[in-house]
Amino acid sequence: MTETRLYPRTALALLTALNLLNYIDRSVLFAVQEMVKAEFHRSDAAFGLLTSVFFIFYMCAAPFMGPLATRFSRKKVICAGAILWSAATLLTAFTHNFTELLIRHTVVGIGEASFVILSPTFVADMFPERQRGRVMGIFYLAIPVGTALGYVLGGFMGPAYGWRAPFYVGAAPGVLLALLLLLIPEPPLGYFDSPHQSPDRNTLKGLARNPAFLTATFGMAAMTFALGGLQVWMPTFLQRVHGYTVSQANNLFGLSIAVNGLVASLAGGWLSDALLRRTRAAHYLVSAVSLGLGIPAMWIALFTSGRTMVVGIFFAEFLLLLNTGPLNAAIINSVGAQVRAMALAVNIFIFHLFGDVPSASLIGYLSDQYSLRLAFLGPMIAIALSSAILFYGMQFAPPVATESPSSVSGAGAG
Repeated sequence: MTETRLYPRTALALLTALNLLNYIDRSVLFAVQEMVKAEFHRSDAAFGLLTSVFFIFYMCAAPFMGPLATRFSRKKVICAGAILWSAATLLTAFTHNFTELLIRHTVVGIGEASFVILSPTFVADMFPERQRGRVMGIFYLAIPVGTALGYVLGGFMGPAYGWRAPFYVGAAPGVLLALLLLLIPEPPLGYFDSPHQSPDRNTLKGLARNPAFLTATFGMAAMTFALGGLQVWMPTFLQRVHGYTVSQANNLFGLSIAVNGLVASLAGGWLSDALLRRTRAAHYLVSAVSLGLGIPAMWIALFTSGRTMVVGIFFAEFLLLLNTGPLNAAIINSVGAQVRAMALAVNIFIFHLFGDVPSASLIGYLSDQYSLRLAFLGPMIAIALSSAILFYGMQFAPPVATESPSSVSGAGAG
């Protein structure tokens, strides 16, 4: 393997591993939340507030990451953020009240914002536009797989060693991987982007009148409302409604997410890249269709029992996670390199503001008032809305650059 091919692949591997730890950290607390609630004597609505507080600080920190990267380089800001959230994860093991958990969530939100904003731009500048569906599928497979590992880790260690134990395990690797990333050369900004872009794609003002960006962003927001709520409350649903133990609920949900996330993230990226040869709207099309097909599967998962329910959970997760690579590639390709970090900050602000910030608390509130099963009707409506927005957005998909031999030969050399 040549040096020029080693750098992009090595960088992708390191950043994917860091993203994996990012989502392990987010989900491990959900896995043991019934144990934490029992110790701190808090309601469902109060526990949902933890997730909302995390995302509020996460969103507030996001707009500052682009300017920081301009001053200090993307690589350095990513590394600093990873070290910060890893330290906060370790300190979670030493919390003794609900207020300390809230403080922990604010620090983690700030640290993770740097990674989530800047790492996709780092990856995008190492690969041509026509490969970004599969590349983003690889990078973002860390979301379902990391989430699953967090549930499995919490489900195994929580009952055996106490709910604080999993946080010791999740902290140290992040620091090591962040330091290794410092050895990777940073790619030139916009190296593989099309030279024939609309001027609006490279201006902040242009974001407000960029329908490709806006439809992908609001489609992602509706999807995130659904997935964020399911991620927080599905293990609790299995325990309360179906009588699963903590370990059984987290192992079922975690294993299903891990398997489906790995297969669906890769399959969605490869499928959308292949369809780009026929339609420039492939990223939108694959996302919209997969979300639409996920609605009946989710109904089966929520309103049946036994093996039928398990099959429903499996297929719902596969279909909902199939859009991971395509939808993120659509966001990346819809804007120019000069504003990509800020566009991702705007994207993250919008899809969290209308997505998982309200969903965790809203589902918790509806669960307290009615039942957790009825509260899950909200995510089903959100998935239908997401599919409709993305079907509408297909007409605005931008043309994709064709890779040239000269650009490929220089991959990752910067």
